[in-house]
Parts: sequence; C-alpha cells; structure tokens
Amino acid sequence: MARNDAPYRRKLIEFDEETWNALDMLARESMKSVQELADEAFADVLKKHHRPVTLQQALRESARRSPANDPGPRARTEDGTPAANRRRQTKRRRS
Repeated sequence: MARNDAPYRRKLIEFDEETWNALDMLARESMKSVQELADEAFADVLKKHHRPVTLQQALRESARRSPANDPGPRARTEDGTPAANRRRQTKRRRS
C-alpha cells in the first residue's frame, strides 16, 4: 500500500553490470553509499537543467524570471562605449 504523505519515494533503477561495478567501487573508495552517490548525481542533473528542488529555490527562480526584475538596457555614449565607463574616465581626468 503506497502512502502519498511519505517523505521519501522509492524507484527501482536498473544498471548494467559494468556500471553497477563502477558505482559500487566509487562508493567504497569515497566511503559513501550508493544512495549518497545517487542523491549527488540527481542534484547535479536538476541544477544543470535549472530545476529547483525546494520551495524556496522555486520562489527565488520565479522572481528572477519576472520581466520587472530584468536589468534595463545599458546606456551608451555616442562612440558606443558604456556610459558607466565614460563617467569613470571623466572623473579620472578631473583629478
């Protein structure tokens, strides 16, 4: 009987013999369990694909995606250099 309120989910994953042996050896050498290696691997996959794991991460990501939070276009001078650089150069000349 499956419980939907359980904090952990189980999934049976099948490995070929070579992959299992390599994972088992890595786990022994790094003094970690295969579960710890799997947790690390899945966390890396989620990070690679920009998928939040926690609610806090999801809220942070959704706030970043809002167009109101995007930086506006940077001001440029007539010669095409960023205006911020131009201001720094003029301050140096005055000194």
